[in-house]
Amino acid sequence: MVASSAHNPSRPRDRLGHLAEAGTKPWLARRLGGLSMLLGRLAWQSQHWADRLASRSAASGAGHRSGGAVGRVALVGAGSGAGELLTLKALNRIEHADAVVYDRLVGPEVLAMIPAGVERHYVGKARGHHSVDQAQIGTLLVALARQGKAVVRLKGVDPGIFGRLGEELDALDEAGIAREIVPCISAAASACAAMGIPLTDRGNAQSLRLITAQQCREGGEPDWASLARRDETLVFYMGLNKLGAITRGLRGAGLPQDWPVMLVANASLPEMASLVGTLGDIDQRLAESPLPSPCLIIVGGVVSRVAGSRASVAEPAACLS
Repeated sequence: MVASSAHNPSRPRDRLGHLAEAGTKPWLARRLGGLSMLLGRLAWQSQHWADRLASRSAASGAGHRSGGAVGRVALVGAGSGAGELLTLKALNRIEHADAVVYDRLVGPEVLAMIPAGVERHYVGKARGHHSVDQAQIGTLLVALARQGKAVVRLKGVDPGIFGRLGEELDALDEAGIAREIVPCISAAASACAAMGIPLTDRGNAQSLRLITAQQCREGGEPDWASLARRDETLVFYMGLNKLGAITRGLRGAGLPQDWPVMLVANASLPEMASLVGTLGDIDQRLAESPLPSPCLIIVGGVVSRVAGSRASVAEPAACLS
């Protein structure tokens, strides 16, 4: 049965919409309009769940979970951890998952959104300790999908930014599993937004580079000369224990001692903390006031804006400079 989408004043949502259009005071119209959208979403969700239950009931005798239809995998970015920054599409995939495979950096607010009864598979990694190696993660995703399940691979980063997305896509494609990528608000965007500054601006940075500090290993350093520019913002991921190599490399390539640097740990979360300094003193500041991982290193003229934006930095972030 297909329900008509025509306007019907007898439905609560349409009555609210009618009131919002009938010359109501602007503030009340906005409230009524928002409530109308909420009622519409709840109605859609109710119908969706009814359809889903009906589909499962019809499939229960047809081997849906044992050799029947193959499921699909959504590779979902959970962002920097704050539940309120999760995208609507990501929330939709989580709410309709049969199994969730998640990382160490997925925040508790996001994990709390996984419905009761959904399978959970922890595959977190920390420096020097991987609970499951990358090949096993790919094998797990394929196995779950072959059981006919809707699988969410929940990554505590933007999946396409240093999240080893390519390897998981390769495993799924090789197995012929349908998949989709659901992006998120990146850690770099979250960190700068929380500190009240842009990643780029016309006066300080006309370009942006995202760099993995994993390059800063013996024999594998970045091209410091190409990075030592004054017209762009550099964001180093996974670089807290490589800070000394980064500051030395950039100074050696020509950036001045007083070039602005900012460290942001746990961006957007209640325990967020930051340090603001320069290429010449940030190592000492970190030694005096250690920060935890994950921590971003942001280098460039945009960091100089932090001093003028402290009044707008959301609590309870701690800013040390």
